[in-house]
Amino acid sequence: MKIDPQQTDESILLELGNRLANARLERNLTQAALAEQAGVGKRTVERLESGEVATHLSGFLRVCRALDLLERFDALLPEPKPGPMTQLKLQGRKRQRATGKRTISRESKQWTWGEQS
Repeated sequence: MKIDPQQTDESILLELGNRLANARLERNLTQAALAEQAGVGKRTVERLESGEVATHLSGFLRVCRALDLLERFDALLPEPKPGPMTQLKLQGRKRQRATGKRTISRESKQWTWGEQS
């Protein structure tokens, strides 16, 4: 099944769990063997494969690493590439901060001594 944005979180987790289970079975690994390779408990592998929400992301990453699936994360979250104008502005420097929304002040009235609002 293709993962669709309209699906609930639970159904997506269940689909990811099924895919992990299939990847494990393709490599002819038991849940216990995969857990040992990944450095997690067997129960963590069981939870991941069943799509239980209570699993930690680090356990998911460890299991994916043990199944040699980490390189596929690059397709999931590709590294952003700056556009040509941004590259020109940065001129080889790496961007370090995000700019927030700037508030535009309304017409400011020049202040002088003795004036009262």
